[in-house]
Amino acid sequence: MTKSLNLSLLLLALCMASAQALAAESSAPWSADIDQVRQAAAMIPGPRPLRVNVIKFAESRRPKNFAVKGLPAEPSVQARTAYQIVYADGTVMVDTGMDPATHRFFGRGVEEPYFPDQAARVAHALRSARAILVTHEHGDHIAGLMRSESFNELAPKAVLTHLQLQTLQNEPQIPELRPSPEMAARLRLIDYSDTMAFAPGMALIKAPGHTPGSQMIYVALQSGKELLLAGDVAWHMDGVRLNTGKDAPWIKEPPELMAAELNWLNGLFRSEKNLSIVISHDEEQRREYIAQGILGDGFE
Repeated sequence: MTKSLNLSLLLLALCMASAQALAAESSAPWSADIDQVRQAAAMIPGPRPLRVNVIKFAESRRPKNFAVKGLPAEPSVQARTAYQIVYADGTVMVDTGMDPATHRFFGRGVEEPYFPDQAARVAHALRSARAILVTHEHGDHIAGLMRSESFNELAPKAVLTHLQLQTLQNEPQIPELRPSPEMAARLRLIDYSDTMAFAPGMALIKAPGHTPGSQMIYVALQSGKELLLAGDVAWHMDGVRLNTGKDAPWIKEPPELMAAELNWLNGLFRSEKNLSIVISHDEEQRREYIAQGILGDGFE
């Protein structure tokens, strides 16, 4: 895995050149090509991942219309999740959980469920992982790294983009996420234009909008199944199905960027039957994907 990860960084220039050519051909505010994403994921030789696991370590309660504009204001559970991509010889973590103090920030004065045993499993999985990625720089996705007592151990294998680090340094969601210069120096930083090969069967897709450093993560398994970890482009799969954005007053997202990303996901949902789009906060989808065997329940 380490050799593959190093190789992905050596291939960065080639990926960036291809991505820049694609961008030059498009006048859209954001675009991606799933075939080029697949090509990037196939660039690094080696066995592909075996499976992707999920853990829910906390919950928030939000009316469903906050997640999908125009839907009824009925009660809805937002799952707080992290993912483990399992190779034969190691794992890659996507998102890092969060500590109880950061969880209370998201509760906005309301006590919401937090599952210490599951959060501890996330922390253990981070320590045993070969590499750590984050879909974006919000606390429920990155606080498990930035506020971890094991930060010095985790940082050398935590791969952040320059934009993710800049957000944490200049405009963190909460002050506690801001790294010191010494912390920032320990992280592994990458930059890419649109798409980047990361490891066998894995590619990163730049998707700014929800945050400046947001990215989606494509995974092609040995079984032939494909998953796209879409982070917070949508908060519920209904947003993708209906091609409709959020209506949460505290979220400030560039409308044109988000509309383009949602439209792309909607197109994949309609045309790519082998690809499962994974929405980080959709509790209904999480249960359904576990029941269908698309996601494994818990970490190993």
